[in-house]
Amino acid sequence: MSRRTSRPRRTAAPQPGPPRISSAAPCPCGLQASYGDCCGRLHAGTVAASTCEALMRSRYAAFVVQDAGYLLRTWHPESRPPAIDFDPAMRWERLEILATTEGSAFHTTGTVTFRAHYTDGGRPGSLHEQSRFVREQGAWVYRTAVFVE
Repeated sequence: MSRRTSRPRRTAAPQPGPPRISSAAPCPCGLQASYGDCCGRLHAGTVAASTCEALMRSRYAAFVVQDAGYLLRTWHPESRPPAIDFDPAMRWERLEILATTEGSAFHTTGTVTFRAHYTDGGRPGSLHEQSRFVREQGAWVYRTAVFVE
């Protein structure tokens, strides 16, 4: 997901802590696995994403659990923002992967088209995006996005 989804805030007001998710809870990325066996391993740095879809799913889950460190680590250095501030009114609800191109262990680039559903201040919405991923020093990183209407 892109910088636009982080909804930067410029106020100094304290924000509530990130949502807590146990390692036994279902993974927010939508796969049939626990968070600890799925995206939690990537967030902890014990494994790396083997495909750009796996990275997309783990980045979505990082938005859910508000793991700014992981998001920044998996963002290409040329497009990475200096920081990520999460909007406390936004809650990511569900991820739909619509299409992928390339992005396997045998590729150096790939795209993932997805729809991420959220509520913002209690109002439902969705973000439809095609994200581009590249390999940087052997690891998949998020590069850019095109928003789909």
